[in-house]
Amino acid sequence: MSDNTLSYSPEEVSKILKISKGTVYDLIKRGELPSYRIGKKLRVAPSDLEAYTRPSYAAPRHQPEAPAISIEKHILDNHGLILCGQDIVLDVLSRHIEKRSPSVRSLRSYVGSLDGLLSLYRGTANLAAAHLWDGETDEFNIPYVRRLLPGHRCVIVNLVFRNQGFYVAPGNPKNLRSWESLLEPGIILANREKGSGTRIMLDEWLRSMDADARSIQGYGHEEMSHVAVASAVARGIADVGIGTEKAAQQVSGVDFIPLKKERYDLVFYKEDMDKPHFQALLAALRSPEFKHEVSGLGGYDISRCGEIVGEV
Repeated sequence: MSDNTLSYSPEEVSKILKISKGTVYDLIKRGELPSYRIGKKLRVAPSDLEAYTRPSYAAPRHQPEAPAISIEKHILDNHGLILCGQDIVLDVLSRHIEKRSPSVRSLRSYVGSLDGLLSLYRGTANLAAAHLWDGETDEFNIPYVRRLLPGHRCVIVNLVFRNQGFYVAPGNPKNLRSWESLLEPGIILANREKGSGTRIMLDEWLRSMDADARSIQGYGHEEMSHVAVASAVARGIADVGIGTEKAAQQVSGVDFIPLKKERYDLVFYKEDMDKPHFQALLAALRSPEFKHEVSGLGGYDISRCGEIVGEV
């Protein structure tokens, strides 16, 4: 550590959290890890790093600031895109949209799937990414769009497929192989926040099994991203966490046990589909350049990328 322990560099943070330096910069960009600058160098205060790593039973002390209403209104009024979702592939998509169509401005809102659909309903966003599993139908997203966006005709377009599963210690010493493993005595979970697709998948499984969430030690321990959950497992705070395979590739000291392949979709109003900025979105989404870059990231299935998978 440098600066007489007054602050950490991104490199030092990456070693402490056992994640890549690029992932640290992503956390800073998203506002999940507060930072400041000394000259041209980014620094992280020890108190902020401690707050990020401390197991919590409520929302973290530092939340990403919501875009100002005036900015949202400006983007929407000027035929731009406000895109809700947390996966890094959405950042790649935003970049490709603006590269292909420089006049189209996109604003990223780093919220979970449920909050993204609610933002669409409230008119504070016009595009939401979702991976919401319905336990009764074994279907993704469409049942939730029907329930949460009443009175609106919507289009659901596939972005990618991802593997959801367990983050465990190397070698999986506690032999955690199925959802039922979470109910074993002494297993400590690092959970996701309410409204995230991963949390809803877990809660839907618990409901379908008539299982009591209170029987899972650590169920109330909430983290705000897949990487934060995987890091909690890598640091020994929890025995298991749930998230995407891609995040497991970004965190050293965890193995990934796949459980379910999920469909990660984009949702927007059908009335918007023929508008120029949404045509720019679809063109970028279906372009070989975008698919090639996402495929190169690893951890994503692009076999139906850009395909309309539902209309509600």
